[in-house]
Amino acid sequence: MSVFQSTPTAPSDEPPRPTRNRLRPALIVGLVLATAVGTLAVTFVLVTMFEHKVDARTPFVRVVELDETSVDPVPWGLNWPHHYDQYLATAGDRFYGGSSALSESKLDTHPWLARLYAGYAFSIDYREARGHAYMLYDQVVTERVHQRPQAGACLHCHGSLNVLYRKTGLEALGRPADEAALAGDFQMDAVIAGFEALSTKPYHEVLALLTQMPDGTPEASKGAFESAPVEGFKRADAPAGHFDMDAAHPVGCIDCHDPATMALRVTRPGFMRGIAALAASDAALPHLPSVERWRGTDRAEPYDPNALASRQEMRSFACGQCHVEYYCATKDTLTFPWGNGLKVEEIERFWNEREFPDGTSFYDYLHGETGAPVLKAQHPEFELWSQGVHASAGVSCADCHMPYERLGAMKLSNHNVRSPMENLNNACQTCHNVDESQLRARVDGIQRRTVELMERAAHAMTQMLDAVLEAKAAGASATELAPIFELQSKSMWRLDFISSENSRGFHAPQEAARILGESIDFSRQAQAMALRMRAPPAPDVSQLPIEPVQGVTPSPPGSGQLPPEGRR
Repeated sequence: MSVFQSTPTAPSDEPPRPTRNRLRPALIVGLVLATAVGTLAVTFVLVTMFEHKVDARTPFVRVVELDETSVDPVPWGLNWPHHYDQYLATAGDRFYGGSSALSESKLDTHPWLARLYAGYAFSIDYREARGHAYMLYDQVVTERVHQRPQAGACLHCHGSLNVLYRKTGLEALGRPADEAALAGDFQMDAVIAGFEALSTKPYHEVLALLTQMPDGTPEASKGAFESAPVEGFKRADAPAGHFDMDAAHPVGCIDCHDPATMALRVTRPGFMRGIAALAASDAALPHLPSVERWRGTDRAEPYDPNALASRQEMRSFACGQCHVEYYCATKDTLTFPWGNGLKVEEIERFWNEREFPDGTSFYDYLHGETGAPVLKAQHPEFELWSQGVHASAGVSCADCHMPYERLGAMKLSNHNVRSPMENLNNACQTCHNVDESQLRARVDGIQRRTVELMERAAHAMTQMLDAVLEAKAAGASATELAPIFELQSKSMWRLDFISSENSRGFHAPQEAARILGESIDFSRQAQAMALRMRAPPAPDVSQLPIEPVQGVTPSPPGSGQLPPEGRR
């Protein structure tokens, strides 16, 4: 048999294998199903993207129409419910009022503040700040406005005053001031005229006028916040004519947004004047590019933030309307001291060069212990932020305190205005790819060091005051004390600048440390001068043996130093 001859095989019991023709229907069905599923998935994605784009183009549904008298935030909340809910959150879980609900007294926490503010209303009542919901209520009930006469200018940053300013200004300018006129255009010139007319009037007189303004509150509305008891009174027990929180509103939507377009805007006359003076100054302002651009023009018109500032700048300017240093008392119109710049010594120079309308030198108050004319800082957050790394990097106030967040397809700014430490993920980790615990530790470290240095400056300040009082008791004259009073003012101004600024140095840590270091230096200089005035004359030290200076630089003949060959 040939080796190539095949041998027959036994028959197999296995069924015949399917052919390729029998597999084709299954493959076709599978492909059709896969194509259908893929098509549905792609369609779903495209439809979702389209809906999100539509949502983004239409971020709200205008349920009600708003105008320039829509002071009450309630109707705004119908159009922008998410923003409104966040705004309400600035009150916490509910709106608290009455003496038992007021925040902790800073005078108890830092007793040296009572000596810093001796002779000024802040030595009577000075408390920790609460959320934006309380900004008007807490001012109305503070003992500062009841035990000392205060100016209507104090309401500039605590109440929603646009309508009152505009009505008063229109009347002063001889233009219509009925509700139709008030609901129309903003009319900044009229707002500024009203601001000038009301600034120096008594606080409670302006407050009473504010309660009479149209505010756009819908019928049957209870207002944005529950009406809280004033000064501990329940509404049913409040004396006749007592201030009712339903009749006025804290700073709200209309103070930062145009009711027609929702664009950010500046409404406060103090800021409009202050930023125009700052732009016209020689101060370096690299963190405000629109100001630098305006400086390159013919400057025919004053700098106008509403016309020239970028949206990113407006996210700081809106906050800078109130979180700033200013004068607000009865002797002059409310003033932002930015004519020389934003640094502490530039502001100090502005005040020192200023006079009241009656020709007398400017000062905030006469110190209750020494009698020295001194300055009082308000809350210069915008000024200190301007010296920090975040401002130079283009980071706005709102980026940290009102960070962006996503709601569906919409990018919204969180209106629960608060410390970034309560929202680290959105406020900080957008830029800082660092663990939350490390970020918190970094902030805590900066603030702890600032507070420790502030306490040292306060200790130096109190020892300075003790020495000045001893010098006065020893018979030092006003002429002799004048240079000491100048040093006292410099020292206390710098300490107050940082203690009144609410970031505990975080807005510009190195600048805060520099300012406090200068405060300590000026306190010690004043203390040393005062001690000399009350102490016996210093003894003659010329005959004491003194070790010559053993330097390395050749000394001129007769200097008393060893010649080069005598040095080792």
